[in-house]
Amino acid sequence: MQSIQRVLVSLSTYRWTSLGALVSLLLLTIANAVTPQLFRWGIDRGITEKNLEVVLISAGWMVVAAIARGLFNFGQSYLAEAASQGVAYDLRNKIFSKIQNLSFSYHDQAQTSQLLTRVTSDIEQIRTFVGTSLIQVIGGLVTLVSIAVILLVMNWKLALITLTVVPLTGWLMARFVTGNNRLFRQVQEQLSDLNAVLQENLIGIRVVKAFVRESTERSRYTTLNDNLVKANIKTISAIRNTFPFIFLLSNLVTLAVFAYGGAEVVENRFSIGELVAFNSYLALILQPILVIGFAAPAIAQSAASAERVYEVVDAEIEIRDRPDAIPFDTCGGRITFENVSFRYPGASAETLKEVSFETKPNELIAVLGMTGSGKSTIMNLIARFYDVTKGAIRIDGRDVRSFNLKSLRSRIGIVFQETTLFSGTIRENISYAKPNATLEEVIEVAKSAQIHDFIISLPDGYETIVGERGVGLSGGQKQRIAIARTLLTDYSILILDDSTSAVDARTAAQIQAELDGFMRQKACTTFVVAQRISTVKNADRIFVMDKGRLVAQGTHEELMQTSPLYGVILESQVQQKENK
Repeated sequence: MQSIQRVLVSLSTYRWTSLGALVSLLLLTIANAVTPQLFRWGIDRGITEKNLEVVLISAGWMVVAAIARGLFNFGQSYLAEAASQGVAYDLRNKIFSKIQNLSFSYHDQAQTSQLLTRVTSDIEQIRTFVGTSLIQVIGGLVTLVSIAVILLVMNWKLALITLTVVPLTGWLMARFVTGNNRLFRQVQEQLSDLNAVLQENLIGIRVVKAFVRESTERSRYTTLNDNLVKANIKTISAIRNTFPFIFLLSNLVTLAVFAYGGAEVVENRFSIGELVAFNSYLALILQPILVIGFAAPAIAQSAASAERVYEVVDAEIEIRDRPDAIPFDTCGGRITFENVSFRYPGASAETLKEVSFETKPNELIAVLGMTGSGKSTIMNLIARFYDVTKGAIRIDGRDVRSFNLKSLRSRIGIVFQETTLFSGTIRENISYAKPNATLEEVIEVAKSAQIHDFIISLPDGYETIVGERGVGLSGGQKQRIAIARTLLTDYSILILDDSTSAVDARTAAQIQAELDGFMRQKACTTFVVAQRISTVKNADRIFVMDKGRLVAQGTHEELMQTSPLYGVILESQVQQKENK
């Protein structure tokens, strides 16, 4: 229950709201405790003695007590809900901020659906616990203690009979919560798996339809949906195996109180008013036991959800600033790889193996290689999305790990191989890294990326809304928007990771011609993961990668003379061009 304890500690942020809920709860308990005494007084002093004035006075005070109960019940419910919404708000912000800071290695292994479930369903479970279940449990405990004291004062023998139900019910509740925590966690995990299939299907709906796999996807979703239902049925079975015993105990105690109390009344050791009041208190003491019983499944589910949420909150951030990190302000252009080896987390083989090279200022480097040779990995290591397994990467002689991450990445302009656009306007997507950019600046980089003419042909121009993930735009159009977005940043190092793969050769040549000016003007060093011969020929130096190793480097002419692999790669590209 450590995770639940952490949730309770988080309530300290809303201490006054929580305190107000507790005060309202205590006043509600007092109002509930006074009501049976008013009944006793009205019966014994009013009805039994036929005193109409006492009956009217007791009835009036009962009305006052009823109004007080309504007000205090509203107060404790409202304030508890306000505190729970605050805790949920803080947790959502905390987990979202943590997701933003977690390293690529975490996101490589974590399922998006799992994260979505934790941010939504799991936090909602915690909110329900804080706003409803917690106040019910506290109210139940306070009521149990106060009513137990009153019963003992009224008739200690009858009270002992009544209170036997408390430890027995408590034992059943503790057994239920501790024995079924894993079961409730399983329900949340099954829900995450179901969300994973739904998310994949929504993203890949075009692929599903293209390969006529609708029935297969329905079957896959139905199977996981069945698993979720079965897990929920198990929780119902667990509840069924516990709560009938609680109800049985409460009924037996009611019967015992009626029998013993009735005998006491017959023998004039107990008044009718006291028996009525005692019966009312019996209902009051059994009600919180049942409320706590019904809250137990919610507490168990909340404990499982809290554990899942804090797993993300407590996840280790592998790539972080060193205590003595310095800002990355200037770039001379000398980027050095010193015997760099790298293995992705969870992978069995190294992706890079003892790669060494050094760039010169203002040099344009093209990186070439077969699929899986490690080209993109080199780009990711420069921006320190991952840290090297062995060796070192230096910029102007300083290890990249010595730089402040924010300043390092803000000075590296990168266009990823996989284009990502956000919901919003085209202008907002281009100015994503520089929100205060003027329209003139946005238009300038759009022209360089050869996307300006297309944008102004749209009815709303740069204010055109981009659909989810860029739906409605072609792959080439999305790539050119991504290029414009990068060109607008204040970069010193430019990395283009196969950034024109979805663009036709003519447009790619135009983009390349425009980029050459940007590269020479702003970037101290430019890396281009290239697939086209035209890009390769324009490079100052070409790196040829093969199975994670740097096997050759030089100009186009030099590599044509010395590297058989380079010749094979270019020949395959020529054949692809001819086939098209």
